[in-house]
Amino acid sequence: MEWMADPSAGAWLRERLDPEVETMNVVVPRGFPAYARVFHPAIVRSLPDRAIPTSDEMVRLSEREQRALAERFVDEPATWQQTAAAFGTVLHPLAQWQRIVRTPEDGDWRTRIAPDGREFTAPLEGELEPEVLATIAAHLAEHTQTPDDGFAALWEGWGGLTGFFGETPSRAFPTFSDDPNHQAMLDRSTRDPFNNVFRKPTWQEGILSREISEGARLHLPQRDHVLFAASPRDFADPDWILRVPWRDRAAEERGFPPSAQGPSILWPEDHAWVMVTEVDFDSTVVAGSPELIAEICADDRLEALPIVEGSDLTWDADAVNR
Repeated sequence: MEWMADPSAGAWLRERLDPEVETMNVVVPRGFPAYARVFHPAIVRSLPDRAIPTSDEMVRLSEREQRALAERFVDEPATWQQTAAAFGTVLHPLAQWQRIVRTPEDGDWRTRIAPDGREFTAPLEGELEPEVLATIAAHLAEHTQTPDDGFAALWEGWGGLTGFFGETPSRAFPTFSDDPNHQAMLDRSTRDPFNNVFRKPTWQEGILSREISEGARLHLPQRDHVLFAASPRDFADPDWILRVPWRDRAAEERGFPPSAQGPSILWPEDHAWVMVTEVDFDSTVVAGSPELIAEICADDRLEALPIVEGSDLTWDADAVNR
C-alpha cells in the first residue's frame, strides 16, 4: 500500500455524490444497481443470575461490592436483531439505534437497559472491527476484475492520524514517574497559561509522516481524505492492520496492541463497487452488483439488509419504531 500524492483517482466519487440532499448519497455514491447496509455490532452486558443494577443501585453498594459485581459482568457482541427483540422493537433497513433501544427524548442512547435487565451499548460509529471488515472484503474481492488494485481513503480527522503545527500534541500517552521534579515540570507545563501563549507552535507528530500530513487531500463534499493505493484483497485478511501504512506504531511502542483505523472508503480500480464507512454512521454501506449485495446480506457472519439508492439514514429516519 502506498500514499497517493495525487488524489485524482478519487475524483469519480465526487461526481456521484449529492451534497445538497438529506440521504445516504451525501457520502455514498449513486449510480450502482444495488446497495446493502451492514449494521455494526453492539455490545450486551449481562449478569448470570440477576439484572444489571441501575446507576442509583450501584451508588448504594460499597466499593468492594461494586468491584465484586463488576467481575461477574459478561460482555458479548449483540446484533441489532437481538437488541430489537430485547426492547420489543423492529429491525428494518432504515432502523436507527436510538429508536431500536427506545430512547426517551433527551435520554442517553449510548447505553440502555432492556426490560430483561441486560445492558446494551451502541455500536461503533465510523469504524468496523478488523474481523468484520475482513468478512466484507472477502466478498468484495470476488466481485471485481481488479482485486489487487484499488484505493483506500481515510478521513483526515481521525485523532492522531496526521501531524500539524501547534502547541498541544495530537495525542497524549500516559507517563508514569517517581521523580517529583519530573512531575513538577509536567504540572508547570500544563498549568502555566501565561507562558503558554508565548510558546511558538512546533510540528506535532501524527501516525502518518509529515510529508503525507502536509500533502494533497481527496476533497469530497462532507470530508477530506488521505488517499492510498491499496489492494482490496489485502483487507480480506483480519491481520490487515499489520500491513497498512497508517498502523499506529507509536502506540505499540508504549505497550498498546497493534491497531489501525479501517478505511473510510474502499474501492477497486475498475469501480465495480464501493464500501463507505462514514464517520457518523453506525453502519457501513456497500454499493455494487445485485449478486454482491445478495452475498453480503446472506452471510450469517454479518448483519446486513438491502437498501435502495436515496435511502434516508439520518437520525430521525426510523418511522417504524417511533
